[in-house]
Amino acid sequence: MSRSVETGAVVSPVTADDVDLAVRLAVGILRDAPPDGWGGKAGSLEWDCWETVEHLANDLLYYAVQLGPQSPPLDTHVPFALRRKRPDGPAYFVFAERDAGPAGLVQVLEACGALLVAMVRTTPPRVRAHHASGVSDPEGFAAMGVVETLVHTHDVAEGFGLAWTPPSALCSRVLARLFPEAPGGADPWLTLLWATGRAELPGHPRLTTWRWHSTADRPR
Repeated sequence: MSRSVETGAVVSPVTADDVDLAVRLAVGILRDAPPDGWGGKAGSLEWDCWETVEHLANDLLYYAVQLGPQSPPLDTHVPFALRRKRPDGPAYFVFAERDAGPAGLVQVLEACGALLVAMVRTTPPRVRAHHASGVSDPEGFAAMGVVETLVHTHDVAEGFGLAWTPPSALCSRVLARLFPEAPGGADPWLTLLWATGRAELPGHPRLTTWRWHSTADRPR
């Protein structure tokens, strides 16, 4: 259990169901995005909307595969090779077929999300695997997948001018797990956007650098 940054109350752990919910909500709004705006900038990012969703799919798959080996490495990631399509673009190890269009891209995202859901659901809680922000457990990888999904969907939705507000309870759970020092008292979604450098909070300017705490065995 963790404590909510909003109220200080004990909140439930982040689960595979939370990953499933985040991905389903993201897929729902991305399917409504117009077909001709995918080359436009994704919110405040320097990536376009297509690149951002492709990056998100890679994130979800990356988290899933870290939990895959019988004895996951603790000092480095599972060594999938990464490539960039352009020097300033995101690094990938899987790509969506351009000829499949936005519908195919969203299907890739949905599939990668399903793999993380399955790995979180079936991996024993005692398992630990490498992450650059701290050796983590299945709950930690679930929380990271949820954050990536919520904030990158925000980026893309902003690029398309679409409204996107995920459930407050979901935001509270991932804040408690990954951002325990985030200020309380504000809307959890706005706090999550602040914690990931995408918004201001009253009395707290927008962050220029940020990092979550994925370590599994820190005191809570």
